[in-house]
Amino acid sequence: MSEKLARRKAILPWLALFCLVAPMFASFYFDDMFSSVSYLFDDPSLTALGWSASDYGLYTSGYSVLCVFGGLVFCGILLDKWGIRVTGSIFVGMMVAGAGLVLHTLLTGGSVGVAYVGCMLFGLGSEIAGTTVTRSIAKWFKGGPMALAMGLQLSISRLGTAVALVISPRLIIQQANHVYTLSETARPAMFGMGLMAVGLILWALFVALDARYDREMVEEKSSEPPFRIADVGKVFGNGNFWLLALLCVLFYSSIVAFKKFAGSILIPRFDIPASTAGWMVSMLPFSSVIFSPLFGILVDKKGRGTFWMIVGSFLALAAHLLLAFAPAGVPFYGYLAMVFLGFGYSLVPAALWPSVPKIVPEKVLGTTYSLIYWVQNLGLLSFKMIAGNILGDHAGESGTGVLYVELMFVALCIAAVAISLLFSRSSRRHPELRLDAPAGK
Repeated sequence: MSEKLARRKAILPWLALFCLVAPMFASFYFDDMFSSVSYLFDDPSLTALGWSASDYGLYTSGYSVLCVFGGLVFCGILLDKWGIRVTGSIFVGMMVAGAGLVLHTLLTGGSVGVAYVGCMLFGLGSEIAGTTVTRSIAKWFKGGPMALAMGLQLSISRLGTAVALVISPRLIIQQANHVYTLSETARPAMFGMGLMAVGLILWALFVALDARYDREMVEEKSSEPPFRIADVGKVFGNGNFWLLALLCVLFYSSIVAFKKFAGSILIPRFDIPASTAGWMVSMLPFSSVIFSPLFGILVDKKGRGTFWMIVGSFLALAAHLLLAFAPAGVPFYGYLAMVFLGFGYSLVPAALWPSVPKIVPEKVLGTTYSLIYWVQNLGLLSFKMIAGNILGDHAGESGTGVLYVELMFVALCIAAVAISLLFSRSSRRHPELRLDAPAGK
């Protein structure tokens, strides 16, 4: 390899990463744009849109529908068959189109069913785009600081969530005895579409970079046999795949479903205004912005990924125990819970996602990531709907709905701790996988 090519190989991965995180930043923002203002839907009369908590729960659950009913599995196979550029471009486009349909519904006062369809398209597009981004990082950083790169990707993506949690209460100002118009309710979505436009431009730049990368690195291409449909069955037969998939669905459901109803949980639980609740829950993504890359460096340098999965799962459990049982009306306990949840939200993914390339061949990496996301979305679809129904069924009952929802999250975290312990045992039994080894060693 020439010196010029070696320098380009060292620099281009970071430029590619910059381009890859832009559409994910926009996706995370759009997905969480109503999380800190979910109180709007506690009473249908509060908005001209007329959505209830159950309607909002239905809308948010739409994100996972196409993912669960075969979309992620089929599209993950397409990713390994068609490659990063073609598959990613199709589904980044689908993500933007779905978001546009949601915005149109909010602006025109359309039915929740239309928004549900938009959220389905947005969800499948976002998940496959995210799978493509993760697969691309595994490609561009193979043999290098992969955990750091994935940590940075998580960090910047979740900054999109933080922006949503903080800015939405300022785009929709909380006012007593006020009926929010359609345009007021749609303000977060309008801002999100601007972010989507930037993401599209930078995705196009990545496509150009990746095409050039493949041309220049042709001599380093893997000699591994090409992907075949029969390889999917081998993934399903991999016990470590199932442990990672179950840990993913349990852990992420305890956080992502919580964020969707953060306003409805934190405001009555700790007697705080919506703007304070927005800052409180924004500690989750903000902590990820800081700590995900640091924990990524830790995993790269020191290894012990399965240990950090256990620690992160325990921290999430401690957080939800505080949210369920800490004294009511004391915001300190809410902030403390967010500290625990934020550390867990950084630790587990920093160790989990770089472990995937260690348990399967590279030719099925896209399919494997998609299958894990599929299992994850199966849980998210269920638990977001359950949370919305619990809060809706117990509306007006002081603290009852919040307690029941938090007990559900506590149960998820207990199961996540058990799965992470099993994965640690598997690592000890299969040292050849080097699941706890530092990067490059």
